[in-house]
Amino acid sequence: MPLSRRTTLTQFLIEERRRHPSASGDFNALVLDVALACKAIARSVAFGALGGVLGAQSGSINVQGEEQKPLDVLSNEIFCRANEWGGHLAAMASEEMEAPHQIPPAFPRGKYLLVFDPLDGSGNIDVNVSVGSIFSVLRAPADAVESGRDATVDDFLQPGTAQVAAGYAIYGPSTMLVLTVGTGVHGFTLDPSLGEFKLTHPHLQVPAQTQEFAINASNSRFWEAPVKRYVDECLAGRSGPRGRDFNMRWIASLVAEAHRILMRGGVFLYPRDTRDPAKPGRLRLLYEANPIGMIIEQAGGRASTGHGPVLAVQPDSLHQRIGFVFGSREEVERIERYHRDPVPLRDGNPLFAERSLFRD
Repeated sequence: MPLSRRTTLTQFLIEERRRHPSASGDFNALVLDVALACKAIARSVAFGALGGVLGAQSGSINVQGEEQKPLDVLSNEIFCRANEWGGHLAAMASEEMEAPHQIPPAFPRGKYLLVFDPLDGSGNIDVNVSVGSIFSVLRAPADAVESGRDATVDDFLQPGTAQVAAGYAIYGPSTMLVLTVGTGVHGFTLDPSLGEFKLTHPHLQVPAQTQEFAINASNSRFWEAPVKRYVDECLAGRSGPRGRDFNMRWIASLVAEAHRILMRGGVFLYPRDTRDPAKPGRLRLLYEANPIGMIIEQAGGRASTGHGPVLAVQPDSLHQRIGFVFGSREEVERIERYHRDPVPLRDGNPLFAERSLFRD
């Protein structure tokens, strides 16, 4: 199909709005503001070291004691400026900010909350790995909308099932915006000659089965027994209990991992481990797990903590971390089953368990 005949993001949103005659149009305008922020970030990422921020020292500290990188700070500022003025939001929350970002008094307030990770995977940007932005839209509590009060942390502590929309932009060989508004998942590619996102991947679906998995093997000594069992069975290949060979992938960029799984299937594991009982996982629930989880579930896959649905988890803090497993439904359900019904292990090591890599 010629590019000029493809549906634009604006046209797509208008068609979705027509399904709801009473809609005000605020939601469409909000998504387009988010898309504008993603375009600006894509441009900054594309300049790389030429942009003057890649590889520089920020000298600042992020929430949870992590160092901020200059491009993280710039991307966060772009998101805030693009979305605070339009009158669609009651407030925003970002992985890069300790507390909610209130809408400045000069601008009107709206009925939605925006939650985002402005630049996921930035730790690998100096080696030119695909990175991205992740976002989630929630409804603000009715009393906050009616009174116009400042949003509180509690207003954002909604389970993933409450999301109105979720999406991510991936900045790679091409820039893509992947979006769900609760009616499936659709991918839009940025046409740089027009500055428009155009629908190129409608109705994305995650294959139910896969022969690929992604996990950071350097953490294997900290994995819980069910995760060890799953990985060892995959590594055993055709001669093992799974009866087929698996490929292992690891990009260390959540957006890139999710995008690969949407395009061709697979399963991603960043499970909780035994290092710190106070931190049940590495990825943030509100900014990463919930939006990616909604996208994966809308595409027919499954998103889990490893034990159960991640979208059902009630958040207890703005920057809560959690174990996260998602991808092809059958594989994720297998991992959940291993957590429910673990097999007896010798010395806690599944490598030497029955029906694993090394048999007696």
